[in-house]
Amino acid sequence: MSQERSSWRSNLGFLLAAIGSAIGLGNIWRFSYMAHQHGGGAFLLPYLVALIVAGVPIMIIEYGLGHREKGSSPLSFVRINRNFEWLGWWMPVVAMFGIMLYYSVVIGWCINYFFYSFNLSWGADTQAFFFSQFLQLSDSAAAIGGIRIPIAAATLFVWVLCWLICYRDIRHGIEKASVIFMPILFLLTIILVIWSLFLEGASDAIFNHYLHADWSKINLFSSDAAVRSKAGKVWAAAFGQIFFTLSLGFGIMITYASYLPRKTNIGKNAFITCLVNCFYSFVAGFAVFGIVGFMAHSQGVPFEDAIKGGPQLAFVVYPQAISLLPSMNVLFGVIFFLMLVIAGLTSGISLIEAFACAITDKFDWPRGKVVTAVCVIGFLGSLIFTTRGGLYLLDIADHFITNYGLVSGGLLECLIIGWILKASVLRKHVSRLGTAIPPLWDILVKFITPAILIYLLYLSLAGDLAENYSDYPTDQLILYGVGWMLVCFVVALALAFVPWKAEKLKRRHSPEEDELLI
Repeated sequence: MSQERSSWRSNLGFLLAAIGSAIGLGNIWRFSYMAHQHGGGAFLLPYLVALIVAGVPIMIIEYGLGHREKGSSPLSFVRINRNFEWLGWWMPVVAMFGIMLYYSVVIGWCINYFFYSFNLSWGADTQAFFFSQFLQLSDSAAAIGGIRIPIAAATLFVWVLCWLICYRDIRHGIEKASVIFMPILFLLTIILVIWSLFLEGASDAIFNHYLHADWSKINLFSSDAAVRSKAGKVWAAAFGQIFFTLSLGFGIMITYASYLPRKTNIGKNAFITCLVNCFYSFVAGFAVFGIVGFMAHSQGVPFEDAIKGGPQLAFVVYPQAISLLPSMNVLFGVIFFLMLVIAGLTSGISLIEAFACAITDKFDWPRGKVVTAVCVIGFLGSLIFTTRGGLYLLDIADHFITNYGLVSGGLLECLIIGWILKASVLRKHVSRLGTAIPPLWDILVKFITPAILIYLLYLSLAGDLAENYSDYPTDQLILYGVGWMLVCFVVALALAFVPWKAEKLKRRHSPEEDELLI
């Protein structure tokens, strides 16, 4: 007998969970660095265009699909067309076994550094501490080395926390956690932003590097072909950031929307989720640039020499800046890394939920047992990223999964919704619920957004064929990048071949929806 589907207690609880999924570690360190690289304030223009042209349309797809079909990603797709169930599995499989395995380890790093903050354990040379003492990084991805116990222990703690939250139904687990975590996250962020604004050197960094607009970097109409080429990559980066930061292509938003009651304003929720997520990234940028600007000022070095991208921003630059603070640097460090932990956890639980819900939908197994098994397997799988070579494996896997796995999933999602289901059917469903979606949305879903995603895939492929990503040996890129994706694809196909119970494929809908269902 099929289990009764849970539901959100309130629309606010749903929004906090969805926004929590979207707001992750990348919002804090990835957006700020990309803005610095790509024209400062000028980067906001392609970022906003990407939000309107790709972010909001795909968010409406995923919200609308999950709400209409009342199922996880694979269940929603199989109800549209049984030939595309594999895509419904591809997204949560990649989310769980492609991303969560290493994402949990990064959250574990944040937990370690949260405790290091109490006595500034990283010392004066934060770079040496991070790479040589904390990670004990090996020479290459080929030298995996042994497991780093402090990292493995923190990672285990992450999985236990996720298990405790996801074990119960959506209302008493994820919603309750989101209602607690998200206000704390927003409060901590506001504190850090205000604190950072008043640091010496912060205003110079913010106005001259963050808000200052270098329009030449986004000029697609320049007479100089080289400038146009670089500008095209900036626009592509903006679209890639929007796609990644909104948790699109993971199957998460389809799953979350499936728990919504029938009378829910899907369009409004999609707009709110997208805008709050992007606004958070923008606001968090003030804290990042403020503290890095302070560090550059204190050390008498150019801002460009102080700021770094990716994990180094959080685990090298920020600790160094925290140590230089004239007072209350321990408190600043505790707040910053607690903020990262919360942002990571709210995203992590959504990655687990997308896959666990899919398994529960298909096999009708008890939710608690499914979540337990998923978390145990997930922790064991994540151990490879806690090794001395884990950072290399993480870097390679992340590059291929985010640049190819998620983008290709989003592309196929648009094409199936646009041409198989027919975009107008989903648009009418969403519009009937409160917010009218204009017919222009059909054009975006069918033509414009797919074209942009194809261009992103082309840029990624062309770049990887021209030179190996980060100069990794070809065999390592194939093994840890292409190989990882192939394993996820095989798992998705295998799950898709398992037959459904007939009753699972029946839509549960109200009579007024009959004319919208095909």
